[in-house]
Amino acid sequence: MRYSINVKDLEIGMFVILPTSWFEHPFLTGKFIIKSQDQIDKIIQCGFTEVFIDTQKGTGHATSGPKNRANEIIIPPQKWEPETLIPLELSEAIRDTSLSSEKKSQIVYISSLQIMERLLEDPSVENIKASKQGIAEIVDVIMWDDAICNHLLKITSHDYNTYTHSVNVGVLSILLAKALLKGSDDHDLHELGAGFFLHDIGKVRIDLSILNKPGQLTEDELHIIQAHPRHGYNLLSETNQLSNECNIIVMQHHEKDNGKGYPYGLKGDEIHLYAQICRLADVYDSLTSERSYRRRLSTFDALKLMKEELSDNFHKLLFEKFVVLFS
Repeated sequence: MRYSINVKDLEIGMFVILPTSWFEHPFLTGKFIIKSQDQIDKIIQCGFTEVFIDTQKGTGHATSGPKNRANEIIIPPQKWEPETLIPLELSEAIRDTSLSSEKKSQIVYISSLQIMERLLEDPSVENIKASKQGIAEIVDVIMWDDAICNHLLKITSHDYNTYTHSVNVGVLSILLAKALLKGSDDHDLHELGAGFFLHDIGKVRIDLSILNKPGQLTEDELHIIQAHPRHGYNLLSETNQLSNECNIIVMQHHEKDNGKGYPYGLKGDEIHLYAQICRLADVYDSLTSERSYRRRLSTFDALKLMKEELSDNFHKLLFEKFVVLFS
């Protein structure tokens, strides 16, 4: 349930929804769980008097209880239509020649987060189609604006969850694909981008208690996680959105050059280039994201570990191209 609450009554643990456009506040997204008093102070400093909280996604408060029902504002569950799944700010920003590359890259990145968060909450055929439209715009701006590419490498979120991971892997994969494929007409870059962003869409069919488990997975849990490529294939097939590019990336992005990946145990050149690109970005983002059971690695340390300890996971020349992105 969603309620209106005075900002002075906010508490750590609440899931807050800010009543304004995301670029008018200092937070990465307008919906998040409050994790510190500093975040509460920033919300107050923004000048808000009231915000919304969602008690199904975070803790509640006395003002949302039965004794205060007169102050309650209930917002019905939203059904995202295709035209609203994509933030209006995305198209406006891409076409706004007065915006700096830095500001435009921020809008592209946060719009990507919003698209993926909404899609993973409701992966209907309409929303998958709509997400592909938004991803196509993101692909276009990355392919043709080098300045935005440089900024995007610097602003990826280090919080690990399925939608931030999907965006980070999507952006990094497109950047690597750009370095490798730009100038070639042999690739559908829009469907390729869709595959990168949707590579983990099968995780929507896996129990959150397993996905978010802080400790080591049991053997049974690991098998459940390893089923997500097949779940993704099935979901995109059922919604008639399974292009050849999406099929390859969704099914092969956990294959390893040494043949010890899944689900097929492919190795070397048996793994398609598209999936090899996604695999590199996937591993890098996992290493550089904050996890409950370990601290994130810096870019240097992550690339060093990938070279020294995981080198047999990746195609050598492709890994070298990936490293160049950060130089």
